[in-house]
Order: sequence, then structure tokens, then C-alpha cells
Amino acid sequence: MDVILLERIAKLGQMGDEVKVKDGYARNFLLPKGKALRANKANMQRFENERAQLEARNLERRQEAEAVAAKLDGESMIMIRSAGETGQLYGSVSTRDIAEGLTAAGFTVSRGQVELRPPIKTIGLHSVLIQLHPEVEVSVTVNVARSEDEAVRQAAGEDLTAPEQDIFEFEEDEEEAEGEVAEGGEAEATEEAVAEEEEA
Repeated sequence: MDVILLERIAKLGQMGDEVKVKDGYARNFLLPKGKALRANKANMQRFENERAQLEARNLERRQEAEAVAAKLDGESMIMIRSAGETGQLYGSVSTRDIAEGLTAAGFTVSRGQVELRPPIKTIGLHSVLIQLHPEVEVSVTVNVARSEDEAVRQAAGEDLTAPEQDIFEFEEDEEEAEGEVAEGGEAEATEEAVAEEEEA
């Protein structure tokens, strides 16, 4: 289907461009959201008549988005989730979770503005793009951890997905080695005592 874009759409075109898109994308997203019109003579005329208003409204929205972007860019948010020892989540962090987290922090962000494919499924620091406007996007850091304490350690640069068992195994090996030395020493002392008794 050929459509006329009423705003800039990433990977598609600028306002006023006539582009060919899949029918489903046009019917389910572009047309109902008011982002495009079917490409025909009447709609082209309508677009030209409303172009100045559309550009003014686009500029206003962009300025609002830029004001939000100045505060939001580089923001970090913590998500506490249950996870296994390897850092694999028992679930995931979705666009809705991130949008709700940012809204709770005082930013107006809808889940449709969160660029997240696929969902986050491991603990760690994840950089996520927020599309505030077709021409304005910012990056936020989502700190996914099992607890507030872990989130602080992770933010400081600690890797919590590395297995800790190696340290314990090393300590156990040392203790076993010390035990063997002690046992060997006792055996030698006993043999010497037996030899002395026989000489006497």
C-alpha cells in the first residue's frame, strides 16, 4: 500500500514522503495512529493544505521531547528480579516494566517508546533506547539485579554473573593439602618412635 507520511518514521521516510508499506503495517499502525494517509490525489491535496500546521505541531512536539531528553539521557534505573546463580532471570524485563519504572521516576514514557528487542533475560547493566519523538532518542541504563545491594555493586563495575565456586574450591583444596601434610608428619613420628623402642 502507498501512503503519505505525516511525520518522520525511522527506516521509512520523512514527513510528506510517499512510501510503499505492507498493507497490515498501514492498516494496523500507520493509519489508525494518524502517522500516515493513503496515497491518493485527495489526500495529497489535504496534506499540502495542512502541511504548515503539521510541521508546526511536529516542531512543538520535538521541542517538548528535547526538554525531556535533556533530563532523561544517561538516567539509570534499578530493576530487582529473581535470578539463578548464572544470572539468568526467572522471567524477563519488558518494555512495559521499563516504561512503568521511568513513569514512577517522574518521566512520561509509554511502552511503545521503549526500543527493546528482545526482552532482557539476564542480570547486569543494559543500555536501552527511548524514542521520545521520531527525531529524538535517548539512552538509559537498566540495572537488573537480585537485590539493591547487588545493584550497587553492579553499578560500581562488579560482574555478578561470574561463578564464585572457584574461590571455595581453591580454599577446600588448600585445607585438604594441609590435612595430608599433617597426617604424613604424624605417620613419620610414629615410625621413629617404634624404631627407638626396638633399639632399646
